[in-house]
Amino acid sequence: MNIPADLKYTKDHEWIKLIGDDTVLVGITDFAQGELGDIVYVEIETEGESLDQEEVFGTIEAVKTVSDLFMPVSGEVLEVNDLSGNPEIVNSDPYGEGWMVKIKLSDPSQMDGLLTAEGYKAVIS
Repeated sequence: MNIPADLKYTKDHEWIKLIGDDTVLVGITDFAQGELGDIVYVEIETEGESLDQEEVFGTIEAVKTVSDLFMPVSGEVLEVNDLSGNPEIVNSDPYGEGWMVKIKLSDPSQMDGLLTAEGYKAVIS
């Protein structure tokens, strides 16, 4: 199972990657996509909205289930990755091309409360 050390994680199986001083990318973990199975649809309609930590920012649909996507940190959704034509990229590249949203952090200190790769491994094992 792939759990990159340079990312932060949530107990809800989202990952977060700092890409600027106050900008991050968010997606779901390799573990989450494996548990969901074949992803057929990703719905995110929160672009331009400011959401609080742990608020739902979208949903992800697999063959047998639909799951909510939770904000790992508070912030404004700057951009949504358009996965409509290729949702299965989340299965094959969850930490790369399968990212979900780009967020401008409203409280960067929230990053400190997220799990490290080691902490996330403990949650899923």
